[in-house]
Amino acid sequence: MIEILIADDHSVVRRGLHQILKEGFPEANIEEAVDADSIIKKIQQKKYDVVLSDLSMPGKSGLDVITQIKEINSGIPILILSIHPESQYAIRVLKAGASGYISKDLAPEELVNAVKIVLKGKKYISPETEKNLRIRNSMEILKPAHDYLSDREFEVMKMLAAGSSISEIAHNMSLSNTTVSTYRSRILAKMNFKTNAEMVLYSLENKLIFK
Repeated sequence: MIEILIADDHSVVRRGLHQILKEGFPEANIEEAVDADSIIKKIQQKKYDVVLSDLSMPGKSGLDVITQIKEINSGIPILILSIHPESQYAIRVLKAGASGYISKDLAPEELVNAVKIVLKGKKYISPETEKNLRIRNSMEILKPAHDYLSDREFEVMKMLAAGSSISEIAHNMSLSNTTVSTYRSRILAKMNFKTNAEMVLYSLENKLIFK
């Protein structure tokens, strides 16, 4: 029997994923988690064949969750689901150790196909991500500046650019205000920004956030 863990903080999304996967894998046992802590707790208690997790989970970012899961069970396939464009996160989650990145507006049959692929030990890479990988590999020198930020710095920069305060970011990422302020300082230095306004402008121009 295939053991599948679905992780999303929205019950409607979990219900939809559960139904799609049950139709694709009738004999599978499908369990659910609502936040980062419950994912880790379940992974520690039981062996799953695949984990489907939202990128934006309460408590920790999806990138942090990937790292923690891999520390507990390095062989478990992880599919990350998100509303964010593939161009922003797909390559980052693959580098972090995930087996694939899926847009939440993906057709149900493609979601089932992605799960089948990673269950075989392969990576699920969409045509768009494959294209982006080829471009990055052939034009490494032309990488956008934000590609040189760490995953945490990238997350913090997007939140700051979207208007979140230091304290709000600290709460959402389970960090101290001091730590978030340190990340902000690193971002300003690496990106050669002097103010948050420059950060907002850059993020809009590079479609990291939208008005």
